[in-house]
Amino acid sequence: MRNLIVFLARHYFFLLFLLLQSIAITLVVQHNYFQHAAAVSASNAVTGSMMETRDQVTQYFGLREQNVQLAEQNAILMGKLESAYLNYDTTSFTVEDTLHRLRYSYIAAQVIDNTVSLRNNYIVLNRGRLQGVEPDMGVITPGGIVGIVREVSDNFCVVMSLLHKDSKVSASVKKDGTFGQLYWEWPDYRYGVMVDLPTHSKIAKGDTLVTSGLGDAFPSGIPVGTVMDFEKKAGDKTYTCRVLYTTDFRKLQHVFIVRDLMRPEIDQLKEKAGVKNAE
Repeated sequence: MRNLIVFLARHYFFLLFLLLQSIAITLVVQHNYFQHAAAVSASNAVTGSMMETRDQVTQYFGLREQNVQLAEQNAILMGKLESAYLNYDTTSFTVEDTLHRLRYSYIAAQVIDNTVSLRNNYIVLNRGRLQGVEPDMGVITPGGIVGIVREVSDNFCVVMSLLHKDSKVSASVKKDGTFGQLYWEWPDYRYGVMVDLPTHSKIAKGDTLVTSGLGDAFPSGIPVGTVMDFEKKAGDKTYTCRVLYTTDFRKLQHVFIVRDLMRPEIDQLKEKAGVKNAE
């Protein structure tokens, strides 16, 4: 209290000046139309700027929730695409039952760990057994393929990235359907190599490669990459292609886990026929 009294006594005239100046400005603004309008305009501008800044901050912190909601909505929409349904021949199957024709559904997931610089790269997602995830399910983004689920816990799963020495994906040339095996060209995370492409393929530089649909991890038609160049090596009877992946593995945030709803039926049929899945 003593310090406050000393402060007021020391700055008495200055504080009195500020008080009188404030009263004078208030009287001028209240009793003069032009000054009043200018003051109101300035006040609105400041208030509007503050509210805009507040809204921007609020929207920024709300992006995380919005991204999650968008990912879940995208998963639902992807499950309604034509590629998600089994392609029946309508001449022999005429029952219009979309429930039994649905081949693939999708689970939205968020990347919580990801490597791109190792020889064998893995990705960890925040979805697991309780959310319907099982080993050997494919993982994609709207722009391309990501990898295949290998290990699953209740709420998380580990995905073998496309950037792994053991990762092999059947890919086809979009324009003519010829296919080969795609694997990673270590150590650059951007490029892969496709081998065993038949020489009758009409492949050209710049062509788009998509998943062939062979196997049960990925639907057909998912983007894989773009042909950078190709050649027929001495002694080979097929083309070897260098491929630029469509997926940017350094920017992975939200992905979709592919559920093949008819996989149990296919596995059971393979077991009866004595067919083993390729490792």
